[in-house]
Amino acid sequence: MTATPDELVGTPPTLADYLHLRAASGLTPRSEAQGRGAVTGSWRWSVVQHEGRAVAMGRVIGDGAWYFHIADMATLPEHQGRGLGRRVLADLLAQIDDAAPPDPYVTLMADAPGRRLYESMGFVETAPRSLGMRLAR
Repeated sequence: MTATPDELVGTPPTLADYLHLRAASGLTPRSEAQGRGAVTGSWRWSVVQHEGRAVAMGRVIGDGAWYFHIADMATLPEHQGRGLGRRVLADLLAQIDDAAPPDPYVTLMADAPGRRLYESMGFVETAPRSLGMRLAR
């Protein structure tokens, strides 16, 4: 029996897969309403499907001109360590390169588990020049 290959697609995951991937991979769980906005409101997606289900994902939000923020990089624990995150990130960066004018500004928030991957793909810390911040409520 031949193993089903993982398929990389540029379409968003289903809402159920998006919410499951976030929670199962250790990202903050989100509500259905929040997930629906993410699934429909992103600039670009890269999703790895295995047997028809999303097992890794990442998305880009931004203006499509010069500012691009990579978000929701997530891989199900049972699929980690196989290079799927690298594959997703490389695809997102290629989509930005293909569509953006020269010199796009590409950012992401680097949680500890992903830092090695992001650094290996050319991302650098912005501090002390700038520091990521969020509104605390």
